[in-house]
Amino acid sequence: MHRLLIVFAIFIVAGCTSANAPRPQLNEVPTPVSQLPRPTATIGPSPTTLPPLATVSTFDEAVISTAGLNEIEQQLIALYQRAHLAVVSLDVVVDQSANLPPGHPPVSPDGLVGQGSGFLFDTQGHIVTNHHVVAGATNIQVRFANGATVLADLVGSDPDSDLAVIRLTNLPEGLEPLPLGDSGALQVGQTAVAIGSPFGEQNTLTVGVISGLGRTLRAPARSFGSFSIPNVIQTDAAINPGNSGGPLLNLRGEVIGVNTAIAVSLGGRDFEGVGYAVPASTVARVVPALISQGRYDHPWLGISMTTVDTLFAQRFGLSIDRGVLIGAVQPGSPAAVAGLRGGTTSATYRGLPVQIGGDVIIACNDEAVFSSDQLVGIIDRFQVGDQITLTIWRDNESVTVPVTLAARP
Repeated sequence: MHRLLIVFAIFIVAGCTSANAPRPQLNEVPTPVSQLPRPTATIGPSPTTLPPLATVSTFDEAVISTAGLNEIEQQLIALYQRAHLAVVSLDVVVDQSANLPPGHPPVSPDGLVGQGSGFLFDTQGHIVTNHHVVAGATNIQVRFANGATVLADLVGSDPDSDLAVIRLTNLPEGLEPLPLGDSGALQVGQTAVAIGSPFGEQNTLTVGVISGLGRTLRAPARSFGSFSIPNVIQTDAAINPGNSGGPLLNLRGEVIGVNTAIAVSLGGRDFEGVGYAVPASTVARVVPALISQGRYDHPWLGISMTTVDTLFAQRFGLSIDRGVLIGAVQPGSPAAVAGLRGGTTSATYRGLPVQIGGDVIIACNDEAVFSSDQLVGIIDRFQVGDQITLTIWRDNESVTVPVTLAARP
């Protein structure tokens, strides 16, 4: 599989797959109101006090009988008991002048437009969800496990990681935040648990495994290129419209990711076995910045690039068969300042345009680079202002180049 990636930073995506198999579309998964099982209503003011959640939960750990249940079932019951109160459903009203997604049904001025999920991040009432769930919101209503509702204010949002933070105007007693886990320690085959509100069915638990690591999702395009979300977790735990923004958990009840997208066949919409979650490592970096500053500055390299493999090298007579070929260097970017060279000759590979003749990045901080997606994931570990060392292949020899990462424009 070959991917042509247009990149000017840590977030890059574009791609083509093999000529015989179209790449599945990646769909965000908020639920339109027309699909919600409950009727819509105008969002009103929040109550001055909310009942403690722990006293009204349908489930009580003290009275659950574990007789006849196997170890995994007991773990899942205990996990749900610990985690489900901190998972909320979001009802979102958006500005009617904003551009709605293609095919979205008309809505009245006081009608709900979308629904998603979220989870409590800290004791100050901050809720983490997806950017695409709350984008353009004029009102956000949070619905708790017992059915109580309260309004929330948008604190900050980052489309390039698809993360957002809202803050409750009233935090009920008995609500404890979910801890973040170590997504860097995940292994394929590990149990994954999603809790959210698919199709408006609140506090639904689904179970699967970690199906893959290091995936890349498309993020919003900019005027000067496309970006992507790197190091994404793939899971087969069922994720459907309305799960967006809800937590993906390990068996210890730690958040290892934020459910954000599903892969569907052309023309499809519902879950077909491939879901994606923004990793907890990204949450740990981005969310505190959203809380303190309302935004997150992503490090920027400033190149377009194409993965080099054996077939690509053979096609164009390259003397190296792995790495990332630089196609273009954005003027004024960190790559331009460092003197990296872009391509000099236009060509076509598998129906897509490429620039040949530029530097080939073969390592970053002595870590071998084999693909564009991998390089994106490596850069994602750093912060604005960090200096990295790229090893490049130029004129049939390797050269090291220091590059200081700047904030993406």
